Amino acid sequence: MSDQPKLAVLAVCQRNGTFLMVERGKDPARGTWGFPGGHVEFGETLAEAAARELFEETGVVAAPGAVIDHVELIVPDHHFLLMAVACRYISGEPVAADDAAAVDWMSLEDLLTTARPLSQNVTRVAQAALG
Repeated sequence: MSDQPKLAVLAVCQRNGTFLMVERGKDPARGTWGFPGGHVEFGETLAEAAARELFEETGVVAAPGAVIDHVELIVPDHHFLLMAVACRYISGEPVAADDAAAVDWMSLEDLLTTARPLSQNVTRVAQAALG
């Protein structure tokens, strides 16, 4: 456990009206669905981190753009500041890798009606991405 918040990114990748989502394979939030993402490495921009995490977790290549939202997540033993970065899909068919247990493309309607457990603020971030 760290006594400092951790800076991380969410890669909000859209294709044909859907968002690329991953099921978390590790704690915290194991088993929940959310945007691909993870920590920002020293010397790395938010955009670079979003593109790297997206590729590591799914194999998808995307062009990162602007920060569209943020999520502050405080759970036992963890404090994250998650910056949501809009990413324009370029190529690749998603395959679960790294710490993603599964991947799926989901529309906003899917996110609003799914029985799958979602990470905190997923629908709010998706709505922000849609403008």
